[in-house]
Amino acid sequence: MIDARLPLAFEGGGSVLPEGGRVAVFRPPVDAALPDLAGFSTEIIEGFRPAHDAWTARGYACAVMPHGQYDGAIVCLPRAKAEARAMIADAVRMTRGPVLVDGQKTDGIDSMLRAVRNRTAVDGPFVRAHGKLFVIPDAVADDFADWQAGPALTEGGFWTAPGVFSSDAVDPASALLAQALPAKLGRTVADLGAGWGYLSAHVLTRDTVERIHLVEAGHMALECARHNVTDDRAVFHWADATTWQAPGACDTVVMNPPFHTGRDADPALGQAFVAAAARLLAPQGLLWMVANRHLPYEATLQKYFVKVTETGGDNRFKLFQAMRPVRRRK
Repeated sequence: MIDARLPLAFEGGGSVLPEGGRVAVFRPPVDAALPDLAGFSTEIIEGFRPAHDAWTARGYACAVMPHGQYDGAIVCLPRAKAEARAMIADAVRMTRGPVLVDGQKTDGIDSMLRAVRNRTAVDGPFVRAHGKLFVIPDAVADDFADWQAGPALTEGGFWTAPGVFSSDAVDPASALLAQALPAKLGRTVADLGAGWGYLSAHVLTRDTVERIHLVEAGHMALECARHNVTDDRAVFHWADATTWQAPGACDTVVMNPPFHTGRDADPALGQAFVAAAARLLAPQGLLWMVANRHLPYEATLQKYFVKVTETGGDNRFKLFQAMRPVRRRK
């Protein structure tokens, strides 16, 4: 945890961030206290909407992307290697002072330390709590220019970016659901957890659809979706799908809900998507959903819908159609 290692860097002398300076902190854990940054003008760089809102609620300035020049930066490594490299490149490019890089062993901090050392001088590492923090004191943007990454067109013909779900290829579960969708989906559709827009693009091949709401908590994924879904019927929402409020009742919801919180499977997340779909749908509305076969969604679907049918799938995934959401008293 960064709170255990950051004091070691400050005690190390030359790696101290400029006192009172503007400091960017890239993707810190939501439960981090960051007490050592109390004397700085701190800005949290966070594109995941629930985490962004949590930091804002704590009184921090937040941005989805770095902007302007910073006097120092702290990068908290994500699991995705290409995304981690892009964050370090952004931090170095936007910072005129030291860049601190922190991560657990399970985040790949050891291999990242080796990769950075091959490019520039490093102070540290500072080791504690099953992780490491090291400092890039004097890097220039050119040292990491080839690590920069953002939305780009893939060989498959879609735009995506490092860290976005299924960034290398179409997710097979989403492809299975797209093939199963009926010709008629109603006038208003919501795609919950829309990602880079694969399902929405398929929905928009139906002429009867007048509006589709792409609801996605990942800001970068939604930016990719804007490139992939250019139909005027599409409306983009950077929002937590479990709490998003539609402007009106939806005829259909399609979704391939996420089921991980960090490294651990968390069926409660997908179950919250089911509850959100029921809340958003019109009385005669339909939910079309795909899920990994081992995930326990049947009881939740039956709780929130009058009729639930498993319509197909394969040995890895199952497809559901759920009809007529149950209206519950508030």
